[in-house]
Amino acid sequence: MPGIVVFLGPSLPRDRALEILEADYRPPAKRGDIFQAAKEGAEVICLIDGVFFQECSVAHKEVLYALECGAKVLGASSMGALRASELDIYGMEGVGEIYQAYKREHLVSDDEVALIFDPITWEPRSEPLVNIRFNLDEAWQQGKIGTSARNTLLRCAESIYFPERTYESMMKAAQSRVSAEELQRFREFMNNCRRDYKMEDAQKALQRVKEIINEG
Repeated sequence: MPGIVVFLGPSLPRDRALEILEADYRPPAKRGDIFQAAKEGAEVICLIDGVFFQECSVAHKEVLYALECGAKVLGASSMGALRASELDIYGMEGVGEIYQAYKREHLVSDDEVALIFDPITWEPRSEPLVNIRFNLDEAWQQGKIGTSARNTLLRCAESIYFPERTYESMMKAAQSRVSAEELQRFREFMNNCRRDYKMEDAQKALQRVKEIINEG
């Protein structure tokens, strides 16, 4: 469907995305991709995933160009959430918890959503910091870990270079500073209650595109 372009990579498997929305799915956006989609006449552009460090990332001016062309531009989950928090005052629509966290400046760094992934299957090979942060907060709210453990685990996660960042690498780094009991409770929490916030927000964005189509 050339009227709807979605830039999607590791945030949500393509087959699951297609269950929600039929669209022209393209790989994570790099510099110039949104400009090209707008030039091709896309009516709705949904930016979920984009490159950060491999190539030049999506420029603000190309989002503005797409909006000037009359396209509806949405952002969520990853690069989309970051750009939407910066450009929603110009008409880009942000969707989801990660967008809201950037908008409130609870998140400020690109590193929060960065990860590495298989270049063919798009399968994530590391864990984005935002997922770790939000799951630690949830475990703390449920009383599975204390404030000190939550803060220590988060600092350990922040100190790990993003391609190597996983829950296990974080817990290994925290072993000498967090009790074995709390680490075990966090592992049990992850086994039973772990959420993938980037995936959830990607799904919300695709549902929002469906709403826009139905409204039109």
